[in-house]
Amino acid sequence: MEEQLVRRAGIAFEAIPAAGVHGVGLRTLPANLWRLATGTLAARAVLRRFQPNVIFFTGGYVGIPMALAGRKVPKVVLVPDIEPALASRLISRTAERVCVTTEDSVAYYGGSERVRITGYPTRRGFGGLTREEGRRGLGLSLDRPVVLVQGGSRGARSINRALWRILPGLLGRAQVIHLTGDGEWPQVAREQRKLSPAHLADYHPYPYLHDEMAAALVSADMVVSRAGASALGEYPIFGLPAILVPYPHAWRYQKVNAEYLVDRGAAIQLADEDLNLRLWPALVELLDDQESLEAMSGAARALAKPNASRAIADEILAVGQRDARAE
Repeated sequence: MEEQLVRRAGIAFEAIPAAGVHGVGLRTLPANLWRLATGTLAARAVLRRFQPNVIFFTGGYVGIPMALAGRKVPKVVLVPDIEPALASRLISRTAERVCVTTEDSVAYYGGSERVRITGYPTRRGFGGLTREEGRRGLGLSLDRPVVLVQGGSRGARSINRALWRILPGLLGRAQVIHLTGDGEWPQVAREQRKLSPAHLADYHPYPYLHDEMAAALVSADMVVSRAGASALGEYPIFGLPAILVPYPHAWRYQKVNAEYLVDRGAAIQLADEDLNLRLWPALVELLDDQESLEAMSGAARALAKPNASRAIADEILAVGQRDARAE
């Protein structure tokens, strides 16, 4: 998916072999270490061709081969989640700058002067649409509530299935924008056949949204989603109340993200295993309580850092230009 998105943006893409080593079994570890070694050689070839003044990392084990190959090149690291993953921790040790999404991340680096609280970068155009423009663009009614349901770039089966169980009842109260992920998209047609014509008109499923994502976010009155790092940046930009369902197999990262928003009154959290029992009551309670929705929206908006992309770019340029002058 990353390759598709990068190429769609008109940016050159080169893949290098990589694999995780944290939490893998002993049978898998040797092969993964071999992939990291071959990835380091491939990364050296990329660096020789490109000759960068700075390398920018955004987390994930794919960065390890590049960090090893580019150990003499200045580095800037973006830590999207509040709690850094192992790869981000390792790369950050030799980085000139560490950009973090929230103030809660600073403690993981001992208050280092290298750390900058920049916020989470959002795509260009976020915040430029009115709710009316967004709803018209997606064919939504202007006078009915909108619930956005998404599970991340690849979807979330448990969220999708929990939604489909309650979909007719929910459509009696609100319009639904549903981002299923490519893997779950074939199920949509079967679920649509269960809906009445009136409900069908209020159900707006998509496998994924690209440029229209801003329209979906500005149109929604609330969102149901995982608690990936984008929730820390995108939902506050739009003042969007959230029902967050941390992915249960992602170590603690999503749970920590969710707790940050919950503690500040911008979200409520549901456990993945409780979705079938608790999603419907949670949705009904919020849809029936406009005062609580408005309070959550205000709390979310207070956390927004709309200039995060520019702040991160400034750090990259500062480090890169310093290296260029040193040459």
